[in-house]
Amino acid sequence: MTPDSDDAQLLGRIAAGDRHAFEKLYRSYFPRLSRFAGRMARNPALIEEVVNDTMLVVWQKAASYDGSCKPSTWIFAIAYRKTLKGLKLTDEPVESDASLYEDEGDSRPEQVLGRQQLQQTVADALDALPAAQRAVMVLTYYHEMAYADIAEIVECPLNTVKTRMFHARHRLKDLLWNERESSQ
Repeated sequence: MTPDSDDAQLLGRIAAGDRHAFEKLYRSYFPRLSRFAGRMARNPALIEEVVNDTMLVVWQKAASYDGSCKPSTWIFAIAYRKTLKGLKLTDEPVESDASLYEDEGDSRPEQVLGRQQLQQTVADALDALPAAQRAVMVLTYYHEMAYADIAEIVECPLNTVKTRMFHARHRLKDLLWNERESSQ
């Protein structure tokens, strides 16, 4: 059994009202959805709301999952829409998520500080991207999703995903170059 077939079976059981299957799926997706929403919104209240609203839809609409895409694609599509809706409703600036990337492995202060500064710079650059481009970057690099899956999640053609990635990479390169130049 693959994780996708396991998830599809869980969705079938959830559609039949199986609370244990829902709990298992919730526990499996909670960390991934939290990371995704966190990298998109960086607002703890919104992150919690997005994850809970996403899983509520999964509980209520599990019977509508038709198997035409991977279960993870279907669930992340719900989370994407909930995140965008939440971002539109809140007028607060996006906060950095550099603390999400902290690595405890190296204890030399200068290396820890350098890594934290780099992580903060990258997080700030990601924050500067439009939400559609940021979503493509986050799904590609942090969740290792294929462009075809991302296209289903964000409900746009594959070529649009590729175009968003192209523009996001160039914008990130410019932002990081400008940051490097201003810090010298």
